[in-house]
Order: sequence, then C-alpha cells, then structure tokens
Amino acid sequence: MFTGLITAVGEVREVSTTDAGRELVVGAPYADLVVGESIACNGACLTVRSFGDGWFSTGAVVTTLERTTIGAWEPGTRLNLERALAVGDRLGGHIVQGHVDGVGRVVSAERRDDAWLIDVEVPLEVDELLVPLGSIAVDGVSLTVNALPRPGVLQLSVIDHTMRHTTLGALRPGDGVHLEADILAKHLKRLAAPLLNT
Repeated sequence: MFTGLITAVGEVREVSTTDAGRELVVGAPYADLVVGESIACNGACLTVRSFGDGWFSTGAVVTTLERTTIGAWEPGTRLNLERALAVGDRLGGHIVQGHVDGVGRVVSAERRDDAWLIDVEVPLEVDELLVPLGSIAVDGVSLTVNALPRPGVLQLSVIDHTMRHTTLGALRPGDGVHLEADILAKHLKRLAAPLLNT
C-alpha cells in the first residue's frame, strides 16, 4: 500500500526482455532496499528483483504491460517513485494500492495564477468512479479531482511544489498517464451494482 506522496524521481537506465518479462533497471537514491519489496513506479506497484548502489531492477509481466504505459518506457524515461507504506508512517496523501485502473491522456496543461490546471481524458471505467474534490492517483501522485468539466474529462489543479518534485511538470498534451481511482469508490460501485441493475 502507498500514499501517493512521491519520495524520489528515478530514471530508467536499461530495458531488456527476460524471464521476468520486460525488465527495467531504474536509477533511484534508495540505500536500504530489500529483494521482494514493492515500489510504485509511476503508480504501478512493481517488485524489486535486484539492486545495487543507486539502482534497482524490476520486471513487468504481460498483464501489467497491457494495462499500463510500461511497454513504452525506454532508457531516460523519468518515473515517480514511492516505497511501500510502513506501519506508523504518516498517511499524507490517500490510500493508493499501486493498481492501475486505466491509462488517461493529457488534453491540456496550463498555468492559471498560482496553480497548474491539467485536463486528462479518462476511460469510462475510471470516469464513473470520480467525484469533484475526491481523490485520484495520477502517475502515482495523490491528487484531488478539481472538476469534471465534461464527460470523460478530469481536471486537476496542481500546486507548484508537486509540479517541481514529480514528473507532472513535464506533462504535455497527448501524454499517457496511469490512473488509479479511490479504493472506496471501487468497492461502493461493486456493492451497489446489483441494486442499480434492478
């Protein structure tokens, strides 16, 4: 489990195909990693396979590649990184599982006064889980739904600190982003489905 508060921005160093699937070597500043631990990479929960001074390797299997943008990551791709939440840590964002619900596309990103407004086109399965001022993880970053300007579009209002300390500051129209809807919304939808279908 994660909180959506990014602890480092890493960079893909190497990409290869191995028994682990698409294997990635990621540059990261973590000094005390353990083989088997989870790291959210742009919001996708991946497992550390090996590590060394300033890097770790991880793999993405076919089902992960089908649901994410990981298949397009190449050396030089910058990633939002977060290690799994430890008991007793501050929960500064919201509960994030590291399970990507869909890939969105940036429609626009523009500065307005002291914030950045980013509009993202979202798939239907994510759109129906969103509410204004609710929580969403975008490329692993815990954010608030600023508005839903039209069906299928999510608007984010992002502060300068987040733009500077994550990869969100580099987003441009057409870029793909990982989306994870709030876990409570997903459970409520599932529980309410039989009632809504009567």
